Amino acid sequence: MFDLQNKWSELLLPWLLDHGIKIALVIILAFILIALSHAFLGKVVRKMIRSSSFLSKDAEEKRENTLIRILGGTISIIIWIVTILIVLQEFGFDIGPFLAAAGIVGLALGFGGQYLIRDIISGLFIILENQYRVGDTVCFDQTCGTVEDISLRMTSLRDLNGTVHHIPHGEIKKVSNQTKGHSGININIGVGYNSNIEHVEKVVNKIGEDMINDKYWGRLITKVPKFLRIDSFGDSAIMIKILGETLPTKQWEVAGEVRKRIKISFDKEGIDLPFPQVVVHQAKAPSSKTKSKK
Repeated sequence: MFDLQNKWSELLLPWLLDHGIKIALVIILAFILIALSHAFLGKVVRKMIRSSSFLSKDAEEKRENTLIRILGGTISIIIWIVTILIVLQEFGFDIGPFLAAAGIVGLALGFGGQYLIRDIISGLFIILENQYRVGDTVCFDQTCGTVEDISLRMTSLRDLNGTVHHIPHGEIKKVSNQTKGHSGININIGVGYNSNIEHVEKVVNKIGEDMINDKYWGRLITKVPKFLRIDSFGDSAIMIKILGETLPTKQWEVAGEVRKRIKISFDKEGIDLPFPQVVVHQAKAPSSKTKSKK
């Protein structure tokens, strides 16, 4: 037993002092390279990406962070692949067959992985064209949500129910970004046919002015919500349109407050918010004289 331990120590100790130290240094170097590359990449991206006059500072930061995350993830994968190959070589494995197998697998993916290649190419165009960023609220056809993550292959959306949707970039045919640059308020409200439209317009515009002068709401609004026009004549109401602009992602919060203030102000001013009504015409019963003649 003692001789066996001596043999193991004679074999293991030199290996640890030679290959073990090399493996440890390679792994430590990999962590250092990843940390340095991420820090360097952040500075390079922020210097190379030109700022746009149409985007706010927050939007520019989202764009930069999205690029840094994607490029940083790609660099990390490359560094770890090289690190694993070096470690295998130090353990005595011949990495030549691994590289040959990787070439064969790459060739097979070239023929069979058409969808993967399509997803990656589409992802590159999405990133380069800055169609959306992490934190934006977007819709892909019928799927809407907040962008939680973007990779070269797919985008992850979380909807209002908390469900996360993973959508390959090759499947995305139409992108509707609801929070790029600015967001809009588009409200249609019905008022009674007996309402004075000029009075309604003044009340609505007063609500917008009060909100822009408010300490909290004024920071979220970039264009005052105001009466735009009579949009249509409904069955039981005159439909009016109210438009305004807000900071990205703040349109729903501001629109909710506008509706709340409209209800309070309309109640005070005696302006009706009608509900759908149905008029029933009842046929008159035949008179007694008509019955007697028959």
